[in-house]
Order: sequence, then structure tokens, then C-alpha cells
Amino acid sequence: MKKIIFTKNAPAPIGAYNQAVLSGNTLYTSGQIAINPKTGELINGSIKEETQLVMENLKAVLKEAGMTFENVIKSTIFISDMNNFTEINKVYAFYFDEDTAPARETVEVARLPKSVNIEISMIASF
Repeated sequence: MKKIIFTKNAPAPIGAYNQAVLSGNTLYTSGQIAINPKTGELINGSIKEETQLVMENLKAVLKEAGMTFENVIKSTIFISDMNNFTEINKVYAFYFDEDTAPARETVEVARLPKSVNIEISMIASF
């Protein structure tokens, strides 16, 4: 059985999907991009600013499901330019304890929704 997770503290979906789905003890988040959940506006700041907003959006989704970043077991990061990896990693690392950080892959892609520079999705478990 699945439970749909939704919070007003993260951007509303812009298509036929949900912010996250909880199936048993496992949470699957949709990819988050740098959209301000209060205004619905896309943030086109520095890669650090975009990454921080993406992580805060994911934090809100995790919280709605009763989880934190400690529950994350896998992350997928899609970026438009691998040259931004170091800056992204600095922000991303702030949200995790290095000893218990999740598995992760980072993939450079040709284009992301709304032409953003970063999108991150996560899998978490109780």
C-alpha cells in the first residue's frame, strides 16, 4: 500500500506526480528543483543557492513523512554542468554526517525541467 506525501513547505508538483510516495517503510521522493515553495518562483541564483533550496525542499518533504536526512539511504543528483560538482557537494555535505551519508550518484544531463542547474531525488527508510 502506498501513501502520498504532500507538504506546502515544498513546491507543488508541476505534472502528473507527487512530491513523495511512502510504500511500507520506504519513501521515494520526486526530484526537487530550486523553486521557492512560498512564491512558486524559480530561483536562478548561484549553484550554491540553488542547491541549498533544493535540499531545503527535500528536507520539508522528508519532515512531512516523519523523516530526516538521517533516514536517506540513496540520493540521485542530476546537474547540467559537472564543473559545478565541487560547489554542489559542499552544500549537499552540510546536510549529512559523513560517516552515515547515503549512497549517491551524480549525473550530468543535457537539460533539466525549467532549464534549472540541479535536481535531486532521494530514497529514505524508517
